[in-house]
Amino acid sequence: MARLTRPRRAASTNPLKSSAPLGAAMAYLGIEKSVPLFHGAQGCTAFAMVHMVRHFKESIPLQTTAMNEVSTILGGAEQIEEALVNLKKKANPRFIGIASTALTETRGEDVPAELAEIMKRRKELADLKVVYASTPDFEGAMEDGWAKAVTAIIDALVPEIDPVWRDADLRQVNILPAAYLTPAEIEEIVRLVRAFGLRPIVLPDLSSSLDGHLADDWSGHSLGGTPLDAIPAMAKSAVTFAIGESMADAAHLLGARGHMPVQVFTSLTGLKAVDAFVDALIGVAGIADAPPAVKCDRARLQDAMLDAHFQIGGLRYAIAADPDLAYALSSALAGLGAEAVCCVTTSNHNPIVDLIPAEEAILGDLGDLEEGARAAGATLLISHAHGRHAAAALHLPLVRAGFPVNDRLGAQDICRVGYRGTRAFLFEVANAVLAHPHHPRPEDFGAAPIEREFEHDRPQTAPH
Repeated sequence: MARLTRPRRAASTNPLKSSAPLGAAMAYLGIEKSVPLFHGAQGCTAFAMVHMVRHFKESIPLQTTAMNEVSTILGGAEQIEEALVNLKKKANPRFIGIASTALTETRGEDVPAELAEIMKRRKELADLKVVYASTPDFEGAMEDGWAKAVTAIIDALVPEIDPVWRDADLRQVNILPAAYLTPAEIEEIVRLVRAFGLRPIVLPDLSSSLDGHLADDWSGHSLGGTPLDAIPAMAKSAVTFAIGESMADAAHLLGARGHMPVQVFTSLTGLKAVDAFVDALIGVAGIADAPPAVKCDRARLQDAMLDAHFQIGGLRYAIAADPDLAYALSSALAGLGAEAVCCVTTSNHNPIVDLIPAEEAILGDLGDLEEGARAAGATLLISHAHGRHAAAALHLPLVRAGFPVNDRLGAQDICRVGYRGTRAFLFEVANAVLAHPHHPRPEDFGAAPIEREFEHDRPQTAPH
């Protein structure tokens, strides 16, 4: 179990975490025909949009209420109303998700009450679904904002079913993915669920909205995502599966609305973790064993574990990521004997931090990653793209994981979940080790032996 610690310093030298409003905006983008709306200043929105555009390489329909000095003092209800009316007129979305920022949270606005008055007064917004989540920048990280947005969506759009008259669909399952899961990973989870003859409803679903596809037109709202009409139907599912500990509260709220069982999977990376998910699917499907294709994927993962353990067994690595992602990857590597000698994370709101297989988890930044990796003698780094500066300083390979990955193409296609994704992840780590061979240092063996060892490689000069 990891011990959570905080470094004693006043400045962040190389930031690691992304803000909670950004996580909420990304969750809202997983709803069909949606527009995320930041309630704050234009700068808050600009930074979040730049990060998402550079990561996904797509147009992002992120909007703002554009708070100014006057509205900050007197209140931003008029800005919200004007934004909703303008977006309805120009983009015609079916769903608008509002995320607060530090500016409005510090002032202390009662946005839910203001929003209720606006929706009652503005008849042209009658067919528009609007959801608000409180996501101040100064509290939590991206996964916290994502979880709060999903909880707000369920609270607003999923009705409570009378248990006496509940007509459950025993082939339908709810999937609540954590913020770290990529579109390709959500797609892999859906494929695995469907292999058992079950019909999943994913909330939110980035696999069809931010997967990177060309559309016939761009109307200023999300292109794909969870159908809005499918969200109320989640109350009639047979079971709710949460992927990631950060989604536990949202899953239990959904379970309470539909009076259904809830199961939280802390990870779907690693043989043991995927086996647990497959066992749960077997139980819901009411069958005796997994389908042959799934068993074949498992056998291939077992073979990959045998192939990769030469590079991963005994590997000393450093990781910096949101809690759910840090646990998923580090627990999978621990299964092959790798050791997380330094772990840096972004939030203290997720209890999964205690289960990360490391001695301590530092609530810090990438400066802490660089310092800890150097002190512990790590030979590999795992972090998002901004970890490349630490990797360059330490001359170590970097496996890019998390958000943002803005210096590589295809971030949305990375898959590290399920039997297939775990297999790809193990090969990714092993190949990073193989591509970065260790060079012996003179101090390890003594200067003279090293000098003699390479003497025969020197070019011979002809005598004068």
